[in-house]
Amino acid sequence: MVRFLSIIFAIVPVLAVSYADYDNDFVDPSYILSKDFASTTAEAQQSIVQWADRLGSQGPWSVINKTVLPPTGNKQDYLSWAPYSWPNCSNVDNTTELTPPQMWAQCNYDYRDGQFNPDRLLVNNTGQFQAMSDAVFYNTLAWVLTGKSNYSANAAHFLDTWFLDPTTGMTPNLQYAQMNRGPTGQVGTHTGALDLKAMAKITSAILILRGGNSPDWTIVLDTQMSNWTTHYVDWLTTSPIAYLEWTATNNHGTYFYNQLSSLYILLNDTTAAKNSTQFYFDGLYQTQINSTGDQPREAARTHPYHYRCYNLAAMIVNAKIGKYLGLNMWNKTSAAGTTIKDALDMAMSVTLNATDGDGPIWELYPAIAAVGAAYGDPDNKYASFLANADNQYPAQPYFLFNQNFSDSGLSATSGPTASASGDRLSISSLGAGYYAVILLVTAALSL
Repeated sequence: MVRFLSIIFAIVPVLAVSYADYDNDFVDPSYILSKDFASTTAEAQQSIVQWADRLGSQGPWSVINKTVLPPTGNKQDYLSWAPYSWPNCSNVDNTTELTPPQMWAQCNYDYRDGQFNPDRLLVNNTGQFQAMSDAVFYNTLAWVLTGKSNYSANAAHFLDTWFLDPTTGMTPNLQYAQMNRGPTGQVGTHTGALDLKAMAKITSAILILRGGNSPDWTIVLDTQMSNWTTHYVDWLTTSPIAYLEWTATNNHGTYFYNQLSSLYILLNDTTAAKNSTQFYFDGLYQTQINSTGDQPREAARTHPYHYRCYNLAAMIVNAKIGKYLGLNMWNKTSAAGTTIKDALDMAMSVTLNATDGDGPIWELYPAIAAVGAAYGDPDNKYASFLANADNQYPAQPYFLFNQNFSDSGLSATSGPTASASGDRLSISSLGAGYYAVILLVTAALSL
């Protein structure tokens, strides 16, 4: 009798995927804290840790980090400039070249849809908040995935610096967000409420820190955050500026409810969160998707591909928040009888015209995974689309957020069938390296 043993070592690289700022997301904390992840999500978990490392090295961020003061003179007041506003100085009778501050104060400003004025980045509280919210989100997730406390410490530190610290914390309002400039400006606009849309990510992170009993997210910090949020929600629900966003019928209104509903959840006000989510789906949502699945208000914009994706992402977050609250909004129909799924199907059928600055094309991909996970993908329509568009999609963080969704056989841990329902795996079981060593042992007996 001859016995032989064949041992095959396969070094499978966990491919790094480029960091991307997803439009928005809300992740059920119980799913993350359970760590009951399909083995096909191993690369997505690794990407989350890599993104957490990258973002964590850049923080903290503070609203005071700007060289231009808001009209109050208080650096702790949030400030951003209306992004599509451009100076038209024909109204100024000047004999010498205007300095930037003179231009900002004296020139009229014209609106150009979809055309970003590059000088908006001179006051970048918007970009700082986006980076901070992603850093908090991914560092919190990395804490759960790896068990390493440096990630939860990062998240707590970034939240404290942006919101709570007496010298660096943000005043709880957006009175000067997307501020108009010029002789009749110097006040915020209702569109500025959009700047803090990622409070849904912040809420997800804090719920995970709370639920996981992070020693870094102390009772003191949690109480202070609840107090800050109470004041901010009061501004969102009483300010005339915010009210105009509350009633906006396009993506601005959709994102407003991402923010408001998630903040009510943060405050443990489940009734208000449910009412807010229901109010959106019974109201604004009803006219946002027509009978063909198109989103007419977004399709009419200068960059229709982007705006379809953008509003779709916000509708999906509202549906995810609804599910967390026990409300089934995935099957909620618009007045035309269409659903979020119909809106995605329509968006997938549109060809991107990238020559005019529309896109990016990948902006739609997280929505495809979310819809495939929520509605099912029996004919593999959504997974096949992603596989053809991006053969690394199982390594994208959104793949972990939207299970069970097929990996199309593309993940390093995939079996012979394209399924997201395989063995359960946490990245901590693979170690901290960027490579997973898979040991395949085959044994045979021969007579």
